[in-house]
Formats: sequence, structure tokens, C-alpha cells
Amino acid sequence: MSESFTDVLASADCLFTKLEVQAAVKHMSARIEKDLQDKTPLVLCVMTGGLIPSCMLLEHMNFLLEIDYIHATRYQEKTSGGVLDWRVKPSKSLEGRHVLIIDDILDEGITLKEIVAYCKDNNAASVRTAVLTIKHHGRPHAIEADYVGLELPNRYVFGCGMDYKGYFRNLFEIYAVHGM
Repeated sequence: MSESFTDVLASADCLFTKLEVQAAVKHMSARIEKDLQDKTPLVLCVMTGGLIPSCMLLEHMNFLLEIDYIHATRYQEKTSGGVLDWRVKPSKSLEGRHVLIIDDILDEGITLKEIVAYCKDNNAASVRTAVLTIKHHGRPHAIEADYVGLELPNRYVFGCGMDYKGYFRNLFEIYAVHGM
């Protein structure tokens, strides 16, 4: 039986509207600006999921910063995580830099923990993390984020950078797959 992505979206539950997401992003960016505006941070977007949240946050960050990206993933367009796959490391030196890592979701926290460790191992002056969402699933996270936008139930979600089998990252609402 072939899955219809149109049906997945049509039957999904909207957890957060575009306006709710925007309000959370604005609140996060104000906290980030307060903490980092005098540090000229290096902002690392975690690809691919962190692309949309990074763009949303950067729109509100009116201070001097640099942007780079890192690509490490455990999901590889699947619905469950596996071994961490390092695809691209930052092109800019982390030595002595104040680093802000932006990602879409803190689920188990394994990927984010490894990225933070990588930054520290490369002598970053400080490392902070910002995630648009955090999932509560009754298990401890491998790492805690410094800035969190929205809290999610233990469901499979998509939108705002998060995908369902590689699709729907571009939606500006957050949905939960029906039955997952």
C-alpha cells in the first residue's frame, strides 16, 4: 500500500499555528540577543532541520554575528534515529569563539550533545544551544538546551524544519502525524 503524503498532512493534528511559532521564536531571540549581543557569536545551523528555525531566529537577531553550518544526523529521512552520520563540519574556526547552535528539535539529545562536544573539543570559548522544540517523552534528554521555543508531546511531528520522511520541513506550523 502506497502512502499518500497529502493524506498524512490532511489527517495530521496541528499542534502549533504559524502565529504561535512566531511568538515563541520572538521570545527566544530576545533571550539570545540579551545573552550574546556583545560576543559576536558564530551561529551554527544544524542541517537540515535547523535551517528553518535558524532563518526564523536570525530575522530577529539585530547584532553582529557570523553564520556557518554543521551537518550531522541520526535520522536520514527515517522516523527513528540511528548512528550519528557526520556529513559536514563548520568551515570557520571555533577557536575562542562564542558558538550558538540552532536546531529544530531536542528529542533524545544525542546529536546535539555530540555537536556541543565537537565545539568544545575545538576550543570554543562558550557553546549555547537553541532548539525550536523539545519533545517530552518521559526519558531524560542527553543534553539540555539553553533556549527552547515550544514543548511537544511524545508524538511524531513535522513542520518548521522537522520532516516526515524527508517532506514537510517547509511548513510554518507544527503538526503531529495522526496515530504517531
